[in-house]
Amino acid sequence: MADRKRRRILLAGAGVAALAGVAALRPSNKGGAHDAYFAALSNVLEKAGIGTPVMVIDRDRMFANAEQVARNINGRTGLRLVAKSLPSLPMLDALMRVTRTRRLMVFNLPYLLALAQQRPDTDLLLGKPMPALAARTFYAQFQGGAFDPARQLQWLVDTPERVAEYRDMARAQGKTLRLNIEIDVGLHRGGVNSAKALADMLALIAAEPLLAFSGLMGYDPHIVKVPDLPGVRAAAERDAKASYQAYRDQVLSTLKPASPDALTFNAAGSPTYRLHDGKGAANEVSVGSAMVKPHDFDTPLLDDLRPASFIATPVLKSGDFLLPDGAETIGKLVSAWDINQRHGYFIYGGNWFADPISPPGLGVSELYGMSSNQQLLVGSGAQRLRPNDYVFLRPRQSEAVLQQFGELVVMSQGSLVERWSVLPAMP
Repeated sequence: MADRKRRRILLAGAGVAALAGVAALRPSNKGGAHDAYFAALSNVLEKAGIGTPVMVIDRDRMFANAEQVARNINGRTGLRLVAKSLPSLPMLDALMRVTRTRRLMVFNLPYLLALAQQRPDTDLLLGKPMPALAARTFYAQFQGGAFDPARQLQWLVDTPERVAEYRDMARAQGKTLRLNIEIDVGLHRGGVNSAKALADMLALIAAEPLLAFSGLMGYDPHIVKVPDLPGVRAAAERDAKASYQAYRDQVLSTLKPASPDALTFNAAGSPTYRLHDGKGAANEVSVGSAMVKPHDFDTPLLDDLRPASFIATPVLKSGDFLLPDGAETIGKLVSAWDINQRHGYFIYGGNWFADPISPPGLGVSELYGMSSNQQLLVGSGAQRLRPNDYVFLRPRQSEAVLQQFGELVVMSQGSLVERWSVLPAMP
């Protein structure tokens, strides 16, 4: 009798413990209202009469980021801004003033033409090797002016065959071309990956009077993306820098330039620019997205920068989260389990390459799916959003996303101060 009583007590205790364990797994309420920063942004947008999705740029934060990048570089290398990640001429103008650089990296023909024509005092380096046909189109459409391609433009080449294409084009058009050679420093996305290939390319350039070698470009974002295991990232960084140094040494020993520092030895990108301190092979770094710090750039090396770009969009409808007819029971079960899926907010637009950031506790419903017309976001209801209130999302990247709204709405010191046109979205 005593044993049976003891067993009942033990089983009851186990049941209580199991229930407690299940309860501990139940999601807690993550919702809340806008903080002071986003509440202020909402007020500015409402006063401006903005009732459609817009891309907001916090100019104060962006300038602070630019100044911090410049402090981190501290003159040890040059700085080249990446146009595809900052796709607005007014934005580039502002950042070039703050960072005191006129060097830009360009990735497509329309931007190249726009910058050469409208910003003729810039120094332009192609960020990817383009077919010689694209280069032909540039010279056919470039209308002349103060910009001198023979002095201010570097085409990127990645193989001996590409050099030969550009050589043939230069001969056909009588154009002097500066060629920068892409090198593979570990990313394995293309570029020179052997001393022989580099030697062949240098020989082709040296043999053609219309071609001039202008430098090397080695992109190394893989360093911060490899698994963070003991010694792995350090080895990736060491190998990338050693590869770059070997290629630079080969260039200097082959060509014996009178002024090596006049050549462009470009490296990095936003995620890795701080790894280059001027003591290695690179004499300039490229930075773009870090200036507005989208979500994918939340990395330790960029911890001293703040997000400066947000999508703001109005709420169209607010109410209890319900799945369509035929799936209501599933929706009710999910809502009963997870308080953060009890309320639904349909926003103006959606399906952007971005994540909800304010008010807190909003998320995409995996049950309901995505929509580019009226995206459903779910929350606990603690957000207290009503129709016409704003939801803010943070882009995961700046390129392409910043151009989806026709213009950039620029905020500074609690006011809407400018509207910046954007360059057309181009690959």
